[in-house]
Amino acid sequence: MTIYFYTDRETPYGCFSNFSKHGFVMDKLWWYTTEHYFQAQKFINTPYLEQIRSIRTPNDAAKMGRKRTLPLRSDWEQVKDEIMLRAVLCKFQIHLDLREILIGTGDEEIVENAPNDYYWGCGKDGTGKNQLGLTLMQVRETLRNN
Repeated sequence: MTIYFYTDRETPYGCFSNFSKHGFVMDKLWWYTTEHYFQAQKFINTPYLEQIRSIRTPNDAAKMGRKRTLPLRSDWEQVKDEIMLRAVLCKFQIHLDLREILIGTGDEEIVENAPNDYYWGCGKDGTGKNQLGLTLMQVRETLRNN
């Protein structure tokens, strides 16, 4: 049975959302959410990284990170999947309760049911790449093997 998630308010799989409030330390800094970390990495070595890191909500971090008036790093398309993988893995390594939920999904397919996102989610019609779901399944496998 496919496991669908989208918002951080869903039980029990809302913790799969990048908006879930499960912070972690990475790159010697505290990040409120994986969304904060992911969006900030678009602006490495600029003041915008710290602005996004310290912004109040993951929704605000996402809005700022999606502004195309800011100087997006030139290699973003090449590194974004690896950055997401590192953040999600860190989150599930640190929060043991979340790790149990993720591992408890067995071998089920995990799908971010994001109607407007055809890259990270499945999109409105289900034809999206579901990269976040694929990342979660990769993290699940990594955690199982360690």
